[in-house]
Amino acid sequence: MKEALEKINSMSKNTLGEHIGLEFTHIENGLVKGKVPVDHRTVQPYGVLHGGISAVLAETLGSVGSHMLVLDKDQKAFGIEITSQHLRPVREGFIYGEARIIHQGKTMHTWQIDICNDQDKLISISKLIVAIR
Repeated sequence: MKEALEKINSMSKNTLGEHIGLEFTHIENGLVKGKVPVDHRTVQPYGVLHGGISAVLAETLGSVGSHMLVLDKDQKAFGIEITSQHLRPVREGFIYGEARIIHQGKTMHTWQIDICNDQDKLISISKLIVAIR
């Protein structure tokens, strides 16, 4: 999986993920992890993590997870719906996302994404629906 991790991280060049400092840290079938720094690129004017960054991390982890699951089947994965609930603010450090597949159908995948802070406290939960074509 180290090879897959390097490939996915290199595919982030010139994307929103690269702009916000997203780094994939673990990839296996049905599980994807990554992290994003809380810094000038990712905070809102109040100095706390922008909720949209949590949503970007969640959608990216789940979409990449689905991509990896259908890659050898000549199919494509497209995120079609995401819901996020933000539980606590973050002012510094990193946020860490863990996406786990909870439904793997032929035409649709569903992912649960938990995002924690440096103290391993849950800061956001998301559900992502991915269409498979």
